[in-house]
Amino acid sequence: MKDKNTRFEYRKKRTRTNLRKPANGLPRLSVHRSLKAFYAQVIDDVNGKTLVSATSTSKDVRGDRKSSKNTDDAKKVGKLIAEKALKAGIEKVVFDRGGRLYHGRVKALAEAAREAGLKF
Repeated sequence: MKDKNTRFEYRKKRTRTNLRKPANGLPRLSVHRSLKAFYAQVIDDVNGKTLVSATSTSKDVRGDRKSSKNTDDAKKVGKLIAEKALKAGIEKVVFDRGGRLYHGRVKALAEAAREAGLKF
C-alpha cells in the first residue's frame, strides 16, 4: 500500500484534472489546509499567476490568538477571499478543494465565499 502522502498527491492531481474540463478558462479558488493555518488563492491557470490570496494567519483574521485552525477562521478567510476577488473583478471561479474532503473547514470556507458573492 502506498503511503499517506502519495495517496494525497494522487487525489489532489485527480481533483485538478477533473476541474480543468468544466473550468473553461475560469480562475481556480485553491484551498490549502495545514495543521496551523488555512490558505486560499484565486489562481489563473492560463497565465500561471495568483490573482488574489487570503490566509488565516493575517492579523485581521487571527487577531491575538496563536493558532488559527477552526471553522470560524475558515469562514473569515472565505469572506475575505471573496471580497478581494470581487474587488479584482472576479465573480465566477472553480472551487479546488485540493484533495481534501468537502467537509469541516473546507466546506465552511466555500459557503462563506458563496455568501459573500463569489459564484462557483
